[in-house]
Amino acid sequence: MKKYGLENIRNIVLLAHCGAGKTSLAEAVLFTAGANTRLGKVDDGTTVSDYDPDEIKRRISLNLTTLPCEWQDTKVNLLDTPGYTDFVGEVRAAIRVSEGAVIVVCAASGVEVGTEQVWRYSEEAGLARLIFVNKMDRENADFLRTVAQIQAKFGAKCVPIQLPIGAQNDFQGAVDLLTLKSYTGSPPKEGELPTSLETQAGSLREKLIETIAEIDDQLIEKYLSGEELSLEELTNGLREGVMSGRIVPILAGAATQNIGTQALLDTACHYLPSPKEREVVTIEGKDEQRLKPDPDGPLAALVFKTSADPYVGKLTYFRVYSGVIESNSQVWNTSRGEQERLGQLFILRGKTQEPVDRLGAGDIGGVAKLSLTSTGDTLGSRDKPLKIAPTLFPEPVFSEAVHPKAKADVDKLGTALARIVEEDPTLSIHREADTNETILSGLGETQLEVAADKMQRKFGVNVTLDTPKVPYKETITAPAKAEYKHKKQTGGHGQYGHVRLALEPLPRNSGLEFVDRIVGGAIPKNYIPAVEKGVNEAINEGALARYPVVDVKATLYDGSFHPVDSSDICFKIAGAGALKKGMSEGQPILLEPIMNISVRVPEEFTGDIIGDLNAKRARVQGMNPEDGMNVIEAQVPQAEILRYAIDLKSITQGRGSFTTEFSHYEETPPQVSQRIIAERQAEREKS
Repeated sequence: MKKYGLENIRNIVLLAHCGAGKTSLAEAVLFTAGANTRLGKVDDGTTVSDYDPDEIKRRISLNLTTLPCEWQDTKVNLLDTPGYTDFVGEVRAAIRVSEGAVIVVCAASGVEVGTEQVWRYSEEAGLARLIFVNKMDRENADFLRTVAQIQAKFGAKCVPIQLPIGAQNDFQGAVDLLTLKSYTGSPPKEGELPTSLETQAGSLREKLIETIAEIDDQLIEKYLSGEELSLEELTNGLREGVMSGRIVPILAGAATQNIGTQALLDTACHYLPSPKEREVVTIEGKDEQRLKPDPDGPLAALVFKTSADPYVGKLTYFRVYSGVIESNSQVWNTSRGEQERLGQLFILRGKTQEPVDRLGAGDIGGVAKLSLTSTGDTLGSRDKPLKIAPTLFPEPVFSEAVHPKAKADVDKLGTALARIVEEDPTLSIHREADTNETILSGLGETQLEVAADKMQRKFGVNVTLDTPKVPYKETITAPAKAEYKHKKQTGGHGQYGHVRLALEPLPRNSGLEFVDRIVGGAIPKNYIPAVEKGVNEAINEGALARYPVVDVKATLYDGSFHPVDSSDICFKIAGAGALKKGMSEGQPILLEPIMNISVRVPEEFTGDIIGDLNAKRARVQGMNPEDGMNVIEAQVPQAEILRYAIDLKSITQGRGSFTTEFSHYEETPPQVSQRIIAERQAEREKS
């Protein structure tokens, strides 16, 4: 692959709702550009993009894939992304390193939830966009209906620059509305405008010209005075409109038949911006600055993806924004303030790796086995360190407990989880001390299932995923006094420890308080730490359902000892026994964790969401409109929302989102407490 300057590179992200045919389109682009000699199929598992065994098995994209190809003296770095919402982290990363986007819409299904989401992401990122109406050969395909949906959702700036010739079984190609030439078949053959489409094409062309003219004062003046705009004026005006985001051209095609792909490539190379035409945000301290891409400037490359491979090791994907990065060199990791040694650089196309000596500004590549660099880091030069603003990933909202299947998996589990989390920044791992579970958190159930499959396939670790246990606590509601005497006589030295404790409830979040009120030497001072240790150990299991005890003050006020038989262990046992006894007599209750939840939903789902939250014992605390959405604030027991990501997706057809954070503990209602205590009892009997 030859070297390309900034103006001859296009970094383009493919975006769509799941199933719109993104990966098939990527395959057709590679085939048309000559980067692949055959047209692979998703159903056969033969595409360049979906090479991961999990992708082949599930027949959906799960990972961001780089697919470089060359077209008309332009290097096109195509980034295929998952359409399934659980893998939106990959989408965010790809958008971060692209200047343009092709949003794929199915001609039969029209605008779907995922289409709206990726439109919003690309709008936030300020990407120039094209829309490709795919699957024109499908049953129920309707271009004009789909265009009407697109314009209703995203505005009149979305305008067709093509008109399909035929549809469904009769789909043959498209008319270019600027030149009024027809292009049919694969490879496309140029022809005259079919007479049957003259009226429709004329009407759409007039609307397109009007939209282009509105971009420029001179053009609109010429247009309104009745003068005809030249093809050069139209193409220049269209490019200016696309670059500024004021026009979004709509094209049509059928990826699996490779119809419309060449026109898409031509349009992308001509109208979407190059890296030269877009600045990047850099961070210096708390200040943000804009960096103009420069091949002769200091090195600045952003790491946007990390892949864990048991054979190759860690594979790091990066985008160069400034300067040049070379194989077998040393670079400065600006984010960590440390030196990093690079080995051989690659251009990555699916799973194939093409070695290169260097990669310049605007280009995308990869390198293996970096020791300290991870996703979001900037690679630069020590002399002039630049730090690029990293990708902002969504916070995890769905959690499962990870249990190793066999003893052999226990030792390898920690390493496998660390590698999986390093690969996907939207995953996180933590240990829940109260339930003694390892918790894997992400964006949805499918994402965690895929992570478990990867651990098995890549690292040989077999795990099961379960709904996490809720970290309930126990406390008392009334003061109580308890006495415990530990006394044993077994020949020789006996055992003797005698403790009297007074327990009283404390306000929430007070923890445990131990007070020594012994007077007159009833218990020698050297045994009091042993009593406290016994009390602290006993709080791990309460009297109701063996949950940890909180918010209790334990006062040691009396006891007795034996000059020969007493010891630290005896008083430790007595302290633990007295606390357990006192807990039983202090009218114990269960406490449950309460979460603050913020649910963001379209207005039409607000009633359903509030009804569902009420059924989950939530207390709705307020509602605020925000950008056409309603944000519902509530407090809800953690036990009720362990699988809320699934419920919300179902109720809102995937349009809702939410965040949670821990708020406080409060008393569990009696009917819920009884069920939990019975379940714990059954668990104990089973084990």
